Amino acid sequence: MLALDWLKNAREVMDKLEQTQLENIKKAALVMADTIGAGRWVHTFGCGHATIPVEEMYPRIGGFVGFHPMVELPLTYFTHITGEMGIHQFLFLERAEGFGVEIMKGYTFDSRDTMWIFSHTGINNVNIDVALESKKRGMKLVVFGSAAESVGKKSRHSCGKTLFELADVVVDTCVPIVDASVVLKNHYDKIGPVSTLAFVTAVWMTITTVAEILADRGVKLYIHPSHNVPGDTTAKQRLDDALAEYKRRVAGV
Repeated sequence: MLALDWLKNAREVMDKLEQTQLENIKKAALVMADTIGAGRWVHTFGCGHATIPVEEMYPRIGGFVGFHPMVELPLTYFTHITGEMGIHQFLFLERAEGFGVEIMKGYTFDSRDTMWIFSHTGINNVNIDVALESKKRGMKLVVFGSAAESVGKKSRHSCGKTLFELADVVVDTCVPIVDASVVLKNHYDKIGPVSTLAFVTAVWMTITTVAEILADRGVKLYIHPSHNVPGDTTAKQRLDDALAEYKRRVAGV
């Protein structure tokens, strides 16, 4: 069964993350812990399916305040496929140099903040725009993607550098550059991508490490609780407290 081929490939990626990326994950987590501990934001950004890890981490049960999702609708909502906000427009926008500069104008940043970008190849312009603008503002830049597989790929940006070359910390998702992993008979292209699984795996490996560091430092985390557990009478209050803390930070108090 090809289902088992995909499962084998997915397990290999997760095993390789464990075997090769724990030190890089710890480096990324330390940067983020410093930011969140200072009452600031880890801003998260990606395009296309690389917005899935952004949406996965916060807000959701088991996530905690400190991660600020930057999800630009035309770069994530292309499920119309054709017509309004379709794939053609998405592909144009993610490669449009300068678009990321305009995105960054919509937010307030601080040099204590961290920018966390997800990109499989690290070569597209909007991500590199956001990275460059983040560096200009003094932020640390953390990039997750297929770094080793992207070596030698030419940046589309006029700066000449890929995301991985700009980053302060890189976590390699250990995914083949083609992403799809399962051979299908009578077809040239493979099926069964594994980059999303790798991103989400690396995200929770990192966030649990951030939480561990902050807890060891005595920092209170505002965690989103499950509000579906019978008998947990304080879940709503804990959720309200987390949202109040998020609002407080957004307001810059």
